[in-house]
Amino acid sequence: MRKESSVDWDAAEAVDPVTRYLQKEQRLETPVARFAEAHATESLRTEAYRSLIPLTAPQKGEQYAFEVNLDQCTGCKACVTACHSLNGLDEHEAWRDVGLMQADAPAAYQQTVTSACHHCADPGCLNGCPVDAYDKDPETGIVHHLDDQCIGCQYCILKCPYDVPKYNKRLGIVRKCDMCHSRLAEGEAPACVQACPNEAIRIVKVPTESTGSEEPDPVFKGFPQGATEHGYTQPTTRYLSKRGVPEAAQAADARALRPQHLHGPLVIMLLLTQFSVGLLSAGYLLGSRELLFAAAASCLAGLMASGAHLGRPLKGWRAFVGWRHSWLSREVIALGAYMPLLAATLLPALNFIAPLAIGVGLVGVFTSVMVYHDTHRRLWQFSWTAMRFYGSSLLAMACGGLALGAWVGDGRLLSLALFGVVAASLFKGAGELSFAKRALSNPEPSAERQSLRLQWGPLRSLSLLRWTGLVGGGLLLPLFLLIGNWGSVLQLTLSLALIITCLTAEIAERMLFFRGVDAPKMPGGVYS
Repeated sequence: MRKESSVDWDAAEAVDPVTRYLQKEQRLETPVARFAEAHATESLRTEAYRSLIPLTAPQKGEQYAFEVNLDQCTGCKACVTACHSLNGLDEHEAWRDVGLMQADAPAAYQQTVTSACHHCADPGCLNGCPVDAYDKDPETGIVHHLDDQCIGCQYCILKCPYDVPKYNKRLGIVRKCDMCHSRLAEGEAPACVQACPNEAIRIVKVPTESTGSEEPDPVFKGFPQGATEHGYTQPTTRYLSKRGVPEAAQAADARALRPQHLHGPLVIMLLLTQFSVGLLSAGYLLGSRELLFAAAASCLAGLMASGAHLGRPLKGWRAFVGWRHSWLSREVIALGAYMPLLAATLLPALNFIAPLAIGVGLVGVFTSVMVYHDTHRRLWQFSWTAMRFYGSSLLAMACGGLALGAWVGDGRLLSLALFGVVAASLFKGAGELSFAKRALSNPEPSAERQSLRLQWGPLRSLSLLRWTGLVGGGLLLPLFLLIGNWGSVLQLTLSLALIITCLTAEIAERMLFFRGVDAPKMPGGVYS
């Protein structure tokens, strides 16, 4: 809005340069002034907002998407505030974020980036949800979250590479941006679009078959490579910039070390179900009913612990619904089938089904591996995750034989079990060392290197506990037991110490599995 002045502008040339500059500044229209002018009358306001949204619905092969003009975004966070206010979000809940990208070469570059849900063409959240609590509108392409169906498992948070779904602890569910679809249906702009004083955000129609790609154009159109890995979900948000985005651009917080959530109930569930498969195998091979009972108790405790992870545990029975597309649903089905088969082996008349129970248990461990591999996080890729999970079963199998051998005083079984402990420990250690070698061999910033920095930075004490237990329980204690000539009481005591040491190392390893992963996200914050 122009400010009136009594100054004679024709005579201003005779004024000194400083006064002339100040007089010129009084005539400039700032983004806030233009925004206020657009709000002056209803007709101007309606015209301004309708220019920021499509006037017709998407046609076949199209969908709605956010378009962000990076050159116009100043990082004022008016979009964040408007989204929070209109959607009635809780105090620490946000569906839109504003972050920073920067580069040092070939020239200094810095750019604020506003982002919300990208309403992907192939949404990771939808594909991973075990209860079908996500829906992609076939007409608009908007990805909706169905709050009433959500059980709060938070798997969609792990599946999304943009950190879009946010868990609401008060409600026990996940929530996210829905592009203010109810406003769009009435021809009104979403809250973030309406609030931006620079008109940096608008809604456009994009072709679904070519989303997420850059187009040959002097103006940058696409998804910034420095933002995050985005290939497998095909995000539809378009970022525009006349000055371009350098290939070397990175999120300003790309090097920040952020230990992730522990997911304590999942730590317990994974370890105990995998231990159960190993104990069942040892019990069947050695003919020990005690180990069969231990396997059943371990599995039951693990499955009960998994319920504590849910925000709405009473609705957890629906977790099998998404079996066609969700590995989490398949894990629920596999472990759900394993438990009754395992219980049946406790009856002498049904002991013959133990091989079937072991097979189903191994399938259950496989589904657990795939649950995390399917998130596309580098620390959780298939080879390393499989070595960790199946290695836990092998270690439990060897420790079960060790406990039985020490209890009954069977020297041959004790020696065989000790070799099994060493082999399982070396198997797991080799997997973790190969990950470290891969991280250190790449001098460029990478998810592997970032995970290694996490494990030996903020999580250093946990890593030391892990490796101390792995070396002590997997190598030193077995060596003492093998070369020593002790009585059964001492053997039993040392065997118990070995089992406790190995168990402690496994708990530390599984905590690092969750806390030490480098989670992809959109830019946000600064270096720390």
